[in-house]
Parts: sequence; structure tokens; C-alpha cells
Amino acid sequence: MAERRKFKKRFCKYCEAKIDYIDYKDVASLKYSLSERYKIMPRRLTGNCKRHQDMVAVSIKQSRAAALVPYTVT
Repeated sequence: MAERRKFKKRFCKYCEAKIDYIDYKDVASLKYSLSERYKIMPRRLTGNCKRHQDMVAVSIKQSRAAALVPYTVT
């Protein structure tokens, strides 16, 4: 028999807050989707839905281009 999931299901915090647009200038909300090396965390770790994960990725890339968030930390 297949093993049961040992972790709880994560829900999209953007869907729960009913957020339609993720702003690239709001670095405080984007930092929850970044790792300690400023890489974009995958959906399975953050619990974001596909729609909001795509918005987060675009916003992080825009904020990197605007020098609000560093590309990587070495």
C-alpha cells in the first residue's frame, strides 16, 4: 500500500488573501518566495498555485532588473 503523506498540504497564501497582482516593488512580500541565496523557491515548497507562482517569478525578475533584489549571493 502506498505511503501516506507525512506533511500537511500547503495552500496558496496569495489566493487566501485574494491578491490579483504581485508588485515587484514590494520586496517584503517577495522575500517569502526567495531562498537564503535569493533564488526563487519552487511551488512544492511555497505552496503557491501556478498562477501566483508565475506572477511571483515575473515580479522577482523585474525587481532584480531594477536592482531591488540581488541576483545571487556567492
